[in-house]
Amino acid sequence: MNMSELQFWRNPAARSFVLAILVIGVATGFAGMGLALLLHWIQHLAYGYSLDHIISNETFLQGVSAASPQRRVLAMAVCGLVAGCGWWAVYRFGRPLVSIKKAVAAEDPSMPVGSTLAHALLQIMTVALGSPLGREVAPREVGATLAGWWTRHSPLDTRQRRILVACGAGAGLAAVYNVPLAGAVFVMEVLLGSFEWSVAIPALATSTLAAVVAWLGLGNEHQYTVPALQISLPLVFWAIICGPLFGMAAFGFGELTKWARAHAPRGNTLPLWGLVNFFVIGLIAIYFPQIPGNGKGAVALAFDQELGIALAAILLVLKVFSTVASLRSGAEGGLLTPGLANGALLAVVLGGIWNLFWPGTSLGAYAIVGATAFLASSMQMPITAVLLTLEFTRIDHDFLIPMLLAVAGSIAACRWLGRLQAQGRA
Repeated sequence: MNMSELQFWRNPAARSFVLAILVIGVATGFAGMGLALLLHWIQHLAYGYSLDHIISNETFLQGVSAASPQRRVLAMAVCGLVAGCGWWAVYRFGRPLVSIKKAVAAEDPSMPVGSTLAHALLQIMTVALGSPLGREVAPREVGATLAGWWTRHSPLDTRQRRILVACGAGAGLAAVYNVPLAGAVFVMEVLLGSFEWSVAIPALATSTLAAVVAWLGLGNEHQYTVPALQISLPLVFWAIICGPLFGMAAFGFGELTKWARAHAPRGNTLPLWGLVNFFVIGLIAIYFPQIPGNGKGAVALAFDQELGIALAAILLVLKVFSTVASLRSGAEGGLLTPGLANGALLAVVLGGIWNLFWPGTSLGAYAIVGATAFLASSMQMPITAVLLTLEFTRIDHDFLIPMLLAVAGSIAACRWLGRLQAQGRA
């Protein structure tokens, strides 16, 4: 050990930083694993499938499809009561919530432990019961909260604490989805806007540790199993032409969700809003079992080429409606998998039309490219979106060509619309 290394380990802040990386990575891995297992357990209990296995080969979509219409409506009604009463209680009795981005930008990057944990558990419970919102925010919030709590009384400076809180969020994403690289890049691209070594090293370490720890309960599996797909010339040209369309659609979806969240109730009417909203979604689920849940079932159908143009178009309208309506009713959750679903369903429609004029490409290939392009713009994270799709599907490396072309067009169109909107408001 040379002199510089010796001086490093004699520095209390340096030792605390390394220890914090290890603790946050491992603790967030266990937390993410626990949240995922809780989600599966509630899903199985609510819809009555695979009751003797928390992790099973039977998917949520299969479980919902096999459940009776009455059970679907009842499960969604319970979801509405849990959502409405739960978030009313959090807003009424808990400390004000702090978003991860606000925490990372604050002088004290801590998040209120009790309120945030309750907020996260409510998201997991409602998504498990059938909420169309995403589950990825919950483990990110738990990871960031753990990091803020662990580092609060440490000798670390504010910048180091911010980095670790962001790393906790990325580790939560990595744990529940088994996406260590995407989790780390999410920290760098979205939360901190920096790819410096001082950010990259702890981000990569915490996300990798969390993903590996989560294997203990969730296994080393990827989210979507897709058939062998081939890149084609029609797909490449389609990606170039349709990429901007996905950006425009994602911009519109983002505006709808912003409006819904801005007008969501926070007072005594929240339980009623929640019950009515999810009861209506339950009625829709009688005829379309693909609607309950965060959209993973619809994405899998699109990737597996099990959707036609007509059904994909209907599901797209219903998914957007249910997502926006749920946010408007006061429910909380992420938009990662819902965005992925919207992009995949829109791609099946556009790809199916394209095939009428230039056949030769499977609808699953269009779905993968379109889902990535939509997600890149709807979440404003082009690099993370590409890596998420690669780690979600383990798709062939050649698919980077149409994916990157579509993402480039999508981001360009989305930002162009954003500039036009800003000029209109000026």
